[in-house]
Amino acid sequence: MTSPRYGNDVLQTDWRAPARGRATEVAADKGLVVEEVTTDWCGEIVAVERDLDTVTLEDRRGRRRTFPLGPGFLLEGRPVILRPPSRTGPAQPTRTASGSVAVQGAKARVARASRIFVEGRHDAELVEKVWGDDLRVEGVVVEYLAGVDDLPSHLADFGPGPSRRVGVLVDHLVRGSKESRIADAVVRGPHGKHVLVVGHPYVDVWQAVKPARLGLEKWPVVPRSMEWKHGICMHLGWPHRTQADIAQAWKRILGQVRSFQDLEPAFLGRVEELIDFVTAGPEDR
Repeated sequence: MTSPRYGNDVLQTDWRAPARGRATEVAADKGLVVEEVTTDWCGEIVAVERDLDTVTLEDRRGRRRTFPLGPGFLLEGRPVILRPPSRTGPAQPTRTASGSVAVQGAKARVARASRIFVEGRHDAELVEKVWGDDLRVEGVVVEYLAGVDDLPSHLADFGPGPSRRVGVLVDHLVRGSKESRIADAVVRGPHGKHVLVVGHPYVDVWQAVKPARLGLEKWPVVPRSMEWKHGICMHLGWPHRTQADIAQAWKRILGQVRSFQDLEPAFLGRVEELIDFVTAGPEDR
């Protein structure tokens, strides 16, 4: 078990500080994703009117609202005071698709020995689209397994260790499932302390994309007698007879993903957890 990130002695902290921290001033640069606290409106900054002291935010559905510049915003969960940007403005986007601060001009880091394993090609492509910039900066390689059944043998071949950590993302990791039994066996195995297996509750990684991005209120329920992806394509009226049809359907779904805001929190949290795990090896201590 890992040690807690924070201590337990509240007397050693600044008890007067707000729970989210004290507000700091931030330039309202275009591309920054913030949340207005009184309305919970979250969106990307698309315009700033200096004469009116206002900022316009566009949410993931393309809707826009305008707010006064100043206090009352959250950036990555922390309070900020938005100020007009400099006259020159940023030359490039300030945020990656995952919401992280973009590191301009940084070269990709030499790949770490540690790895992230995902079940299939679609999982790998979704992780790449949202976290690709972050992973290149951190030097993390994502590999797909073509199924979780052979995970123990893959780990045996890889040989996890203190400087060769492995994070594994598993689909449909729910109590009593085949996937949960495999994950439990890995944790109890010889490499358990150097491997972190996490999962999301979705039948398939397609469900990690918010259904609203496809014009749905929720993902449809597919009968157990039908292959899930084929059932989804039937519901959407898309071709589904061949593997090429399924590949094209995934391409259409992936094309609707622009940033982390288009993904379900249950998926976002697990990927971030894996990235933290594999980048905390001895080489960074």
